[in-house]
Amino acid sequence: MSSALEKYLAAIREGRPINFEAFRKLLPASIAGRWSRHFDVERVSQQRWRVRIVDTSVAAELEQLARVPGTRREAALQGDSHRRETATAFVLVYHEALIDPRPDVVCLNAGRCHLGFAPKATALVVENEDNFAQARQMLAFAASCLGEPLALDCCDVVLGGGNRVLRAPVMDWLAGYDRVLCAFDYDLGGLKMFQALRERLGDRAHFLQPPDWTLYHAGFCKTPGSPQRLIEAIERAGALGFTGLAERFRETRQFMEQEIILDEH
Repeated sequence: MSSALEKYLAAIREGRPINFEAFRKLLPASIAGRWSRHFDVERVSQQRWRVRIVDTSVAAELEQLARVPGTRREAALQGDSHRRETATAFVLVYHEALIDPRPDVVCLNAGRCHLGFAPKATALVVENEDNFAQARQMLAFAASCLGEPLALDCCDVVLGGGNRVLRAPVMDWLAGYDRVLCAFDYDLGGLKMFQALRERLGDRAHFLQPPDWTLYHAGFCKTPGSPQRLIEAIERAGALGFTGLAERFRETRQFMEQEIILDEH
């Protein structure tokens, strides 16, 4: 929220018109509920308003909210430690040297990486825990998607844990791999995660998709949270060049969770 709020506040300081309704949604309830006391607004077009903050204490409060804290402790002192990402991250990994079902742990802190194995050239990032626990099945699925052999002797399997994989320390560590294979849910969230990784890793990030989507037609049975999420997923899949996936979304009007894969391998 702080980044968006800061953009609006910068526009207000410079006298530029803003979307006032969108700005109000970012305000604390105590301010939004009495906005007419704190702001002078002048409509300049259909969705643009020139805004002036008339209450100096409110202006100071909003500037404080918009300021991104430098550390987790500073964020906690501001009342919400989650406004700042933690500097330490832990990643679970299956690799060739393991002798039992327990994954290894990678500790990432302050730009340093602590691990007890030599990473392979390829990493397979698996979003969900059940799939991660079936690492060899997921490697078999990835191999069928790529049309090439794939096993722990050439590929580490990493637990993505949803959006945790998008934390800066984790993405920086993944950047050390030559190739990062992404096994995510086939939904809007999965596509967003992949796009974020690709922005950081470029062409080294690959979104795994089966060569024949018709085999998984019945697996598309998760109802999107809203029609808009389905529309956005179709658009994103198309923009990424995933025409087969976009067509599955259109035909079924549903998403597919990656646990479906475990029934096939």
